[in-house]
Amino acid sequence: MRSKISSVIVSFFTSVYVTKWKEFFSLKELRYPPSFLSQIVCCASLEILQAYLAWRQRDCHVQNQYNTCFWELVKKGGKTEMEAQEILKYAKEQDRNELLHQQFGINYNDTLALFRQGTCIFKTEVEDIVKYNEDGTPVKRLRRKAGIFRSENIAGRRFWNAHASLLKELGNFSEDCFKTNPDYIRSFLFESKLMPSTWIVIRIDGCHFHRLFLGFGLDGLLTFFGAFGRFADVHEFNKPNDKQALDLMNLCAVAVLEEFHDIVFCYGVSDEYSFVLRKDSQLYQRRASKIVSAIVSFFSSMYVMKWKDVFRKKELKYPPSFDGRAVCYPSNEILQDYLAWRQVDCHINNQYNTCFWSLVKSGKSKSEAQNYLKFVTERLLKFVCCKGVHIFIRGYGEQCRVLGISTTPILQSQGTQAREKNELLLKEFGINYNTLPPMFRQGSSIFRVKRENPTLLENDASSVEKTETKIVTEHCNIIEQSFWEAHPSILD
Repeated sequence: MRSKISSVIVSFFTSVYVTKWKEFFSLKELRYPPSFLSQIVCCASLEILQAYLAWRQRDCHVQNQYNTCFWELVKKGGKTEMEAQEILKYAKEQDRNELLHQQFGINYNDTLALFRQGTCIFKTEVEDIVKYNEDGTPVKRLRRKAGIFRSENIAGRRFWNAHASLLKELGNFSEDCFKTNPDYIRSFLFESKLMPSTWIVIRIDGCHFHRLFLGFGLDGLLTFFGAFGRFADVHEFNKPNDKQALDLMNLCAVAVLEEFHDIVFCYGVSDEYSFVLRKDSQLYQRRASKIVSAIVSFFSSMYVMKWKDVFRKKELKYPPSFDGRAVCYPSNEILQDYLAWRQVDCHINNQYNTCFWSLVKSGKSKSEAQNYLKFVTERLLKFVCCKGVHIFIRGYGEQCRVLGISTTPILQSQGTQAREKNELLLKEFGINYNTLPPMFRQGSSIFRVKRENPTLLENDASSVEKTETKIVTEHCNIIEQSFWEAHPSILD
């Protein structure tokens, strides 16, 4: 849950950052996708929260004062960056203030409060006009709106107690906080290190992209949750599959693979992607929050930046966001089981959704289409058995687990229920499910392949073999062992 909270926030923040870039830098091109790291701090009391805020504002002041001195020395003082660092190495706060005033005529306290104090944003109740009466008089209501605030001491009672919304939501400070102990505050940082020598899988999912879920309630009956989600509807994605939307996801995944060299394999379907990191990866010292937030944030950046490359005639109407989580798998076999489960899920969901939307487009309501497919889907999703090897298919809100994989292609062995859906598509709509694009049925696998490239030596008729690495995107069966045998370098 912590991972989801932090990843959704950092993802949305990143998307908004990229979306808003042109409003603030109208003449500057965004040349590289920004990404942000997130951490969770658990403040057990209001006093700890107060100390945390005082620490961050103090850090803002110290860093800004140092950077102001540093760049004045470099830009106006003629110093190299190394010389500026040496001058400031042992300088204290008062020394830096004097340096700015005496050498450059700058009174640090007159510089922008935005730089010195940072920014507070929180919601306050304000009067807002909601409508007008027939005589033209406005009808006002109190509404909560976000506002920007600044203060010399955001952890002080004077600032805090002056805002009723802070007192209502969090409470009041009993005394001022004049000194901070960073080491004490750092002890509340939530840092979960992932198990060593295991495959790390970072799975990201779009938030509110698609909302047609299937799952088991506590009574064991099939439950349908909601309709399609906001993002897909607002942007008018084709249903059941939008090739352009999937192409965009794949472009982002390729960029992630290029950016993070520890990632060896990616598998994606719909608005979901799984990124596999090497067993010996030391990315961010295997800190879960930093790995998840870095990948989710970078993916979100790429999604916004690449939108126009894919949807040339479609405007991005609001920033997308993704949540993420990290899971460790100790062996190649269990990792392959995880990926097989995702591909099985891809097939089952796609087959169901193809039937569902075909029924809806033929004139049935969504409820009628759900009821029509309910009996078939109940039997299919409860338990899939393939030559004695069982796979438990996920329920909404539950953790799914692949218990085993048969060498017989599972996608062809789901029994009568799958055949019934195929027959429905063929007889009623003339759709041969097996001829649908492989990307829809099998998802997308992205990985590096090594190829030998003969290169002629200068002034010599002989040639040498040079190994080149290329990133490929394939839509294939990754359940079968033959895929992994054909690409042994992925799990080496």
